Amino acid sequence: MTRKKVKLTFITNDAARKATFKKRKKGFLKKLTELTTLCGIDACAIIFSPFNSYPDLWPSLVGVHSVISHFKALPEMDQCKKMVNQDTFLRHRIAKAADQLKKLQRDNREKEIAHLMFQSLLAGGAPRPTLNVIDLNDLGWLVDQKMADISKRIELLSSAVAVEHNQPPCVATVEPSWFIEMVNQEYDDQMRFDIGDDVIQLPTFGEDGWPNNAFFPSN
Repeated sequence: MTRKKVKLTFITNDAARKATFKKRKKGFLKKLTELTTLCGIDACAIIFSPFNSYPDLWPSLVGVHSVISHFKALPEMDQCKKMVNQDTFLRHRIAKAADQLKKLQRDNREKEIAHLMFQSLLAGGAPRPTLNVIDLNDLGWLVDQKMADISKRIELLSSAVAVEHNQPPCVATVEPSWFIEMVNQEYDDQMRFDIGDDVIQLPTFGEDGWPNNAFFPSN
């Protein structure tokens, strides 16, 4: 059975608030004991509440004085170095959550564009005509990244083979993406891009498996 999520608001009922205070204080001091024991650090707690006429001191009055004296002996800059209030703490949490959200959005966008790339390849190399300029730019960037990764892999493998056979390594060159050239050629009139005509044309194949424009010399 899952625990019900607690709503962080002031408890108006006096009896319920007092019971929650006792329960939470006991859990807090237990965690503080575990922290100081496991990590070997100095810590103290001073808890004021309307339910007691005197504050709760942990671990003891001497222990509290020792930690406070150690804190006051530090330079003023070191005392305030990691000191935060509730407003600052919440701002840090919000900024961290915003960074995580941006990272997830970027990852989702890359996965979406990768899906479009594979769909375009299955469709014969042409992207959907409904893609906008932003989608086409992102798609072109991803294709160029994949081509660069392939070139690096080829260069790495060729270097390993060359070292094994004592031959000079073969440096792989990154050629312009044929996919991007084909996309730009197809959408030149619609997007008004200034694109050249040197687009690599893919051959078409007949039922026998040979290109339709293949040349077979006679014996």
